[in-house]
Amino acid sequence: MPATSANLGPGFDTLGLALSVYDELVVTTLAEGELEIHVSGEGAADVPRDASNLVVRSIAFAFEAVGRRLPGLRLEARNVIPHGRGLGSSGAAVVSGLLAAKGLLEGEAEFGPDTLLRLATELEGHPDNVAPALFGGLTIAWLDEHGPQHKKLLVHRGVSPVVFVPEFTMSTSVARSLQPLQVPREDAVFNVSRSALLIAALTQSPELLLAATEDKLHQSYRAQAMPQTDVLVRALRQAGFAAVVSGAGPSVLVLADGPGRRLEAAELAATVGNTPWEAHMLAVDFKGGTVRGYAEGST
Repeated sequence: MPATSANLGPGFDTLGLALSVYDELVVTTLAEGELEIHVSGEGAADVPRDASNLVVRSIAFAFEAVGRRLPGLRLEARNVIPHGRGLGSSGAAVVSGLLAAKGLLEGEAEFGPDTLLRLATELEGHPDNVAPALFGGLTIAWLDEHGPQHKKLLVHRGVSPVVFVPEFTMSTSVARSLQPLQVPREDAVFNVSRSALLIAALTQSPELLLAATEDKLHQSYRAQAMPQTDVLVRALRQAGFAAVVSGAGPSVLVLADGPGRRLEAAELAATVGNTPWEAHMLAVDFKGGTVRGYAEGST
């Protein structure tokens, strides 16, 4: 199950990118009523080991959606995606649970792409992270009268992501609470233009990424809650790098226009402020979540 970065600057609650950092989950059925949860890796100490576990809730949600009784479950999770850092860890957990349920119910119930996206959005609250986690690549997600929709796009091979991850975390709910309910018309128009340009930059013209990742809808309002992130984003952008807050933060995503440029970005990040940033040189994941086997769901 890949990590994801949402927003990508101007594409607030709409654009998402799947990245080559993966959580793995093995689910085995047990006698009804039994539950075993084993977690290693990122956030292991804080992950619930009972029915409140997000993966368990997602599996149960899928079973309920198709009218099937939930069996006992054994979960073995190896978490690599950092928690609370704006890299879609909760979306990955939701999608992992849904895909595990799909595998466990193979031959009994059908979970098509539209159904998976609908269930994931209901659980997560918005589709911008779960869409790329499900389908991979760059996704545009939106809601209409039929529910959540998505379009997957292929990213230009010249786009080279690097993510800078700090030790501190950021609550998505807190980050969202800092944004105003209304914004100036000029800011809305600004973001519409940059979002359109960003699609062109990511799919055809990486040289436009710096201009295309400008934003006036959310990052400046959230800056007060994560000043170290704001300092790094500003320093990188002043040096010509397409740096944005990854999701709700506090990680910083740079969409470099080549592998050499992201090495330069990492060198600069190492000199900014007193906050240590762990650089992750990544690729765009094009597959999304995968399932192997049906007696066990592995995602």
